[in-house]
Amino acid sequence: MRERRRLRMGLLALVSLVLLGAIPLYFGLRALSHDPVFDTLDELDVPGWAAAESVDNVSGSRWCLAECRLRERTVESERPVKETTQVYERALAGDGWRPWKVSRCPDQQAKGVYTCWRRDELTLDLWVREPTCVPPPVDGAPAPTPQASPAARECTGSLVSVKVRNAIDDERTRPQPSTDPSLTGEDPFPTLSEDPLGESTPSPS
Repeated sequence: MRERRRLRMGLLALVSLVLLGAIPLYFGLRALSHDPVFDTLDELDVPGWAAAESVDNVSGSRWCLAECRLRERTVESERPVKETTQVYERALAGDGWRPWKVSRCPDQQAKGVYTCWRRDELTLDLWVREPTCVPPPVDGAPAPTPQASPAARECTGSLVSVKVRNAIDDERTRPQPSTDPSLTGEDPFPTLSEDPLGESTPSPS
């Protein structure tokens, strides 16, 4: 009877250890495989027509080991650029994001509406533009241009791109170098006209 009791107690202890270890391990692996930033984007108060279809891409490390994480989401909207932009800007402001007026927003000239936002340790780029609705080529023929394609002329809606980065990895949060216009064209390494030692150096014969 004593041996049976010991065996039962040992089995119960083993099962308890497995359960206590398996549950934290499950939630830990789940947290590693899923980015909470996308959860906040999912919780944005936007109507269904403004998020008809979304595609997510992730690159980099969450702990910024070699490269900090970059989260990108592309969303299709069923309504025009102006209305879609208003909806997303209102949703971001309601979720605690604040407009970020900074140079290099965007880095290059972009069509549509491009705005930048900040919240806590994150930065967000929002780009709303008209979609490129050109049908694919058929039987090896070249793709039709938007002007020549009837499908492109009937294309409606807009395309939304959201890019979220860690503020510490966003170069726009760092001091930007300024260029003095008065120095433009000057030689950064001027030639000394006199000997710094105060005497001329004879040229070798």
